[in-house]
Amino acid sequence: MKKTKKFLVFSILISIVLVISAVLIAYQAYNLNILPNNILLMVIIILVLIVAILLLLLNFSSRKLWSRIISSILVIACSCGLFIGTQYMSEANGFIDTVTNTSGKIKHTVQVYALKSSKISEPSDLTNKKVGVLKDIDTTSTSKSWSDLKHKSVNVTQKKYKSVEALAKALYDKEVSAIIISDSYVSGIEEIDNYKDFGSKTVSILKTIYYTKDNLSANAVSDITSKPFTIEISGNDNYGGLESVARSDVNMLVTVNPKTHDVLMTSIPRDYYIQYACEDGECPVGELDKLTHTGMTGLDTTRDTLEKMLDVDINYTVRLDFEAVKAVVDAVGGIDVYVKKGYAVDQFYTNPGVEGVHEGKNHLDGARALAYARERYAYEEGDRQRVKNQQQVLKALINKVLSSNALTHYNDLLKAMSGVFETNMTDSEIKQFVQYQLQDNPKWNFESYVLDGQGDTLYCAMAGQTASVLVPDQRTIDIASKKIKAVIAGKKASSVSSKLKGEFTMPDYMTGVQSQDTSSSYSSDTSQYTTDQSVDYSGSTYYDASSQAQTQTYTPTEDTTYQQDASVDNTVGAQ
Repeated sequence: MKKTKKFLVFSILISIVLVISAVLIAYQAYNLNILPNNILLMVIIILVLIVAILLLLLNFSSRKLWSRIISSILVIACSCGLFIGTQYMSEANGFIDTVTNTSGKIKHTVQVYALKSSKISEPSDLTNKKVGVLKDIDTTSTSKSWSDLKHKSVNVTQKKYKSVEALAKALYDKEVSAIIISDSYVSGIEEIDNYKDFGSKTVSILKTIYYTKDNLSANAVSDITSKPFTIEISGNDNYGGLESVARSDVNMLVTVNPKTHDVLMTSIPRDYYIQYACEDGECPVGELDKLTHTGMTGLDTTRDTLEKMLDVDINYTVRLDFEAVKAVVDAVGGIDVYVKKGYAVDQFYTNPGVEGVHEGKNHLDGARALAYARERYAYEEGDRQRVKNQQQVLKALINKVLSSNALTHYNDLLKAMSGVFETNMTDSEIKQFVQYQLQDNPKWNFESYVLDGQGDTLYCAMAGQTASVLVPDQRTIDIASKKIKAVIAGKKASSVSSKLKGEFTMPDYMTGVQSQDTSSSYSSDTSQYTTDQSVDYSGSTYYDASSQAQTQTYTPTEDTTYQQDASVDNTVGAQ
């Protein structure tokens, strides 16, 4: 049957479309650069053969009407499939660029809060009134906000308080008409029983945003596919997003040896009582505090502090926004977790109003998954159980993301994940490691270890008051350090025994620190700590300090009227 002129034109057009779609997907595959060269070459050869066969069928072999229709359908279907594949590859490449291209700046947000009941709704309403500020804590943010108030010609009196809790109390007791506080402190205020309603009871009347330099340059290895490296994973709380300073509620070091295929996950409880260390001087160097507060001066502070405490090098950092995890879980249709007997939770204290979990299998949406990962008050083990929950949620999420079902949510998944984490690894390093995984398909050996200690109530520098902390057991710090170094040296983490010997030992920096809890003592029957934590955490003894917290009321030390600080950057404006 002779081809008509119309069909001839039609066949030429769809042939051109097929060729273009094939060229585009080949270019995107090359540009994405995650396929090993031999696999990429094979894919391109197969693609060329398929396109050639389809073109031959359409333009030279189709003689009858039915064969022309079938060949035309095949060409159109193949073109559509290649265009969709091109879009997926382009989005994947964009996603990698997004998580690796950080701004190089850290966002700080400080706000002026008033009680809703006070009917104060704008800065001018504060004229001739008192505003509470922190005396010796977060002074830079206070200065920025105070400068904004003065730029608006608001005549106010400053009243200083020693602690975050005392500042919140002053607002609630109406000693002051408003307070100045950074966003990174708000979640801490809402964890105090008397101020859990801070968010609903107050209103922001002025917001100031300023930026400082991000010093999170990577200590990159020469070849990520052959040289061992350690990644710090930090999960911030739900205020401000990835670009903002926030508490480090999740703290884990992942040490990878690509040659031996060993991976060690070392978890450090958020309340671990540490000594600040930072290279840029932005943190209170040498002061003592809980680990979670180090994130309030930047992830570089958390990294430097952990490096000093464990005597190890951290090569890369990954920052997770746990609030954004909700969107990822919802994008994949939820995750399944198994709750052991005795660990059912009727209500999540960290996220009131969110349905709890029952014993056995639970299907969690984003909100419940986040609450499950953040909960610690409902468990006697406190942070220890929360670490388990977090690992359980992350593992379930990874399995769901890697499943074939995730392809049906591809677009939503990429959009959700683009706001979940960022890293100082380069896109080429990530792609290089994916290539290595695809080509060699190594079987990874995972081990884990959790640092331990004893609960107490001690002074925390960033809060300006006492708080529940976990006093480190130096023996577990030493074991963790040795395990990390063993993996780096090409040995198994299990080659370093997890069994604790002798009595509980505090770090040297704890010398002279006085406990605020008279029931606490830093000695223990060593049998309580004898466990192989690289396999399971359930055998360890953990002391929860949440019930030991003591409230201290501080009286204001001085009333001062405003005096211009020449060091304040007057270009910062309210937003």
